[in-house]
Amino acid sequence: MQPTAAANPATSPTLERVQRWTKLATLAWKYHDIPTQDGQALPGQLADDLEELGPAFVKLGQVLSSRPDLLPPRYTKALARLQDNVKPFSFEEVTVIVESELGVRISKGFASFDPEPIAAASLGQVHAATLRDGRPVVVKVQRPEVAQQVADEFKELAQVAKFLDAHTEVGRRHRLRRVLEEFRASIKEELDYEREAENLRVVGRQLAQFDGIVVPQPISDYCTGHVLTMERVFGTKITKVSAYSRADLDGPGLADQLFHAYLKQVLVDGLFHADPHAGNVFITQDKRLALLDLGMVGRTTPDMQEHLLKVLIAVSEGRSEQAADAVIAFSERAPESDTVQFKRLMGALVAAQRGRAIGDANVGTTLLDVSGSAADCGFFVPSELTLLAKTLLQLDEIGKVLDPAFDPNAAIRRHAAALTSKRLKQEASEGNLIAAALEFKNFAAGLPQRVNRVMDAIANRELEIKVRATDAADIIEGMQKIANRVTSGLILAALIIGAALLMRVETDFRIMGYPGFAIACFMAAALGAVYLLVNIFLQDRRAGKKQKG
Repeated sequence: MQPTAAANPATSPTLERVQRWTKLATLAWKYHDIPTQDGQALPGQLADDLEELGPAFVKLGQVLSSRPDLLPPRYTKALARLQDNVKPFSFEEVTVIVESELGVRISKGFASFDPEPIAAASLGQVHAATLRDGRPVVVKVQRPEVAQQVADEFKELAQVAKFLDAHTEVGRRHRLRRVLEEFRASIKEELDYEREAENLRVVGRQLAQFDGIVVPQPISDYCTGHVLTMERVFGTKITKVSAYSRADLDGPGLADQLFHAYLKQVLVDGLFHADPHAGNVFITQDKRLALLDLGMVGRTTPDMQEHLLKVLIAVSEGRSEQAADAVIAFSERAPESDTVQFKRLMGALVAAQRGRAIGDANVGTTLLDVSGSAADCGFFVPSELTLLAKTLLQLDEIGKVLDPAFDPNAAIRRHAAALTSKRLKQEASEGNLIAAALEFKNFAAGLPQRVNRVMDAIANRELEIKVRATDAADIIEGMQKIANRVTSGLILAALIIGAALLMRVETDFRIMGYPGFAIACFMAAALGAVYLLVNIFLQDRRAGKKQKG
């Protein structure tokens, strides 16, 4: 009789968990000093190790590949292969998933279906195919059991983040558990291919005005939660375009249009493609830019859009004071936050950005530095700012490929007026105007009655103004304690003076040869003084502990 998987020590869940924790600890120790390694083979090994740990770690590697502010260039370059060059799974598994999801045999649903994937990523892989009507498409198939595997891996990462938050300064400063939770929610959305299909439709409509940008649209009847079929875009990854082909492109025009399109998505539309790395941006055969893989998107509310616009304009124009105020306005403060230090760091960051040559300007890096400096000074910026910074960082790199002289700061200033105008027009929609009109009607209808009440109160001398002071109870309590201590001190002083005067009065009642009543007053004063001093010490100690806690 064969042992079951649960009873087999080689496949025990506990043993597997221990093995994974061992791998994770080994990986952390192996790369904990990445910036100082001479790194002969380590960059490539890091990509391999992350791939071995599972899809969540591969996704983490993809994110790190676009963060040169966190890793040296050789590591970001090595991790870039995780963007679309992960080990694929078998075509037999692809067949089972596609046929079970679509409810039809591949040979019946498609005129052709290439068994070799075009690209393989952490969560799925892409195959070229042709529909029965002759349209070329690509079919994105989710890896088998990847959702459960990602969930298990995030449980392990959550334990690590919890430990770091509790025992390290880095964890407390950056709130790693919250960052990890946002990352988990982002990947959960990526695992829903129906949501990605809807993202393709929405972003396609938003960018329809840009003739140099194309977003492939989904084929609705061929889309499910684990299979996504969309129009095929024939082109070349932007980083693999030859110098000869690049000469035929309108590089400056495409770079400016791409930057404008993303600013519109973030600051006007409220939904933006949050992962424009080089593997997701293609140059099409008709010399346009194609945006692929909209599984990871960012969302911004109208209030957040206004804050982000203020920060972007202030940074691009070199106004560090306004940029710092805008960041502070929408950030969460820690008790030990230091506004003065943050404004000083902002001044240095913005000055460094302004001092760079046009070809070296990188607004994405500056915003990431702003987020890091804010955390160091006790300000926790919203995740939208960090996601926007990462997106702009990737756009900056793509813009440099299209136009080495591309200046993102100039692009922000150039399009700020148009974006602000669109925001105002959007807010002046029919629905908003009707709501504002109803509010004004209610205000106007109730105004005469409110004015009459105020005038009658003034005429009858009944008008009262109540001021609610912040922490008034604490202030009054503190004043009472001061008054009680002063009064106790005066009484003790009076006892001492009275006792000194009574020393001259001769009485039969004596203590140690001195007038007894005078000595009794001295002893009462001494006991009272000791009690007052002990009480003051204990109260001050409790107040100090409460303030620290």
